[in-house]
Amino acid sequence: MIGKVGLLALAGASNTLAFAPYTLWWIPFVSLLLLCVYLQQSTSAKQAAWLGFGYGLGWFGVGISWVHVSIDQFGGLPLIGSIALMALLVAYLALFPALAGYLSQKLRTALPFPLIFAASWVLIEWLRSVMLTGFPWLSLGYSQVDSPLRHWAPLIGEIGISLLMVFAAAALSSILVLRTGREPHLIFTGFALSLLGISPGLAGLKGWHYTEQNVPVLLVQGNIKQDLRWAPEQEWPTMLKYLDLTRPHLSSHQIVIWPEAAVPRLEPLAQDFLENLDKSALYSDTAVITGIIDYRQQTGEAWNNLVVVGKQHAEDNSGHYVYGHSNRFSKHHLLPIGEFVPFESLLRRLAPIFDLPMSSFSRGSYIQPNMLANGYHLLPAICFEIAFPAQIRANMTAETQLLLTVSNDAWFGDSIGPHQHLQIAQMRALEFGKPVIRATNNGITATIAADGKIRQRAPQFTEAIVSDEIPLTTGTTLYSRWGNIPIFSIAGLILVVAGWRRVRS
Repeated sequence: MIGKVGLLALAGASNTLAFAPYTLWWIPFVSLLLLCVYLQQSTSAKQAAWLGFGYGLGWFGVGISWVHVSIDQFGGLPLIGSIALMALLVAYLALFPALAGYLSQKLRTALPFPLIFAASWVLIEWLRSVMLTGFPWLSLGYSQVDSPLRHWAPLIGEIGISLLMVFAAAALSSILVLRTGREPHLIFTGFALSLLGISPGLAGLKGWHYTEQNVPVLLVQGNIKQDLRWAPEQEWPTMLKYLDLTRPHLSSHQIVIWPEAAVPRLEPLAQDFLENLDKSALYSDTAVITGIIDYRQQTGEAWNNLVVVGKQHAEDNSGHYVYGHSNRFSKHHLLPIGEFVPFESLLRRLAPIFDLPMSSFSRGSYIQPNMLANGYHLLPAICFEIAFPAQIRANMTAETQLLLTVSNDAWFGDSIGPHQHLQIAQMRALEFGKPVIRATNNGITATIAADGKIRQRAPQFTEAIVSDEIPLTTGTTLYSRWGNIPIFSIAGLILVVAGWRRVRS
């Protein structure tokens, strides 16, 4: 048993190579196959849970190792403390594949294993995306951004691709494990392989097409070191750097994007700077979207915001920025510890990591109007909000033309984290059939076409700009209309039927 758990930990760890920057997309099929074989050989639900837990330890222990960079460098903890905190996070995440293994073993006699395991997996993955505000990172469907399965994204989304992967692995494992009664599983395997095989032919069903309209966009990457971002003496040098990088290109672009909290001065204190930027953008016939922190002294509330300065509508002949104007976005999905601290009165006294600068934000509304910049409608997401497709879908309107995501990945150094973050943005483009523009402090700043392909990108850890004329699209994907409802409904129905049959038996 210990040997199997250890081998599954190695298999889970190998999944990391399927995601960016490595993109060996076929690896999860192999690791899932091994997991399913061992699960079907298990003799109890407890044993199956341990097998899933081992798989999860490898999957997340290596796959999100980049999180330790921020804990170690900025958390103010001794090495043993940062390692212990990281181990706790990995163990928590490993509980979800453990629960999937447990549930599939409990119900395996009620329905065929491929159905039970696939349904259990996707519903447990949904649970992972909502528990304790959710952390859906490394969901296996993201590994298929560059594989033939990518063509399923506009139809059933990333979670639907995960379902296909798990179902195929479980069906094939049943043929390998069972000595008798293989006939139904041969049918399942044939069905799964046919679904995978038709993937390239689905390109014509994506639901959208390009228009003849392109929008010239400029993305600015300031490359400000994380330990300098909130130093008071660095406020003006940082703001001037973004101005200097932007000014030569203002008049040749209709939209300019600065990253998350690019303006390090609190918005009430940055009025002179923003009003001058508003006028400069107007005179250059453009709009600038920048990240900034809004703080209301009267209430003590703060928001991680994006604001538009310059032209709101293409026909404007005056700037529209005033403090508190509605053409802004406030981050809804806050990062635990980094942007809000649970049990704040207790934890802030325990260690510096629980008392980081700018770690007490208020939450923006779940649904907010799209931002309007020079007549274009942009649907924004700040930092890891881009990993929550339900939130993107809830804010999608008939007028939405671009998805916008800004971030500051300087927390994670030269790790695989920013590459995985960019890959998630690529999946959102595929799901919704909209181009994505992504501006970050130190990389990876990039433009992404509606087909998920990266158009332009800036090198990491450099002061850089990305200039691109992004082709816009029209039409609606099936996933935009229905989201995850069909997948979760099917999975839920399978488990309900299985539970009912198990109770009856």
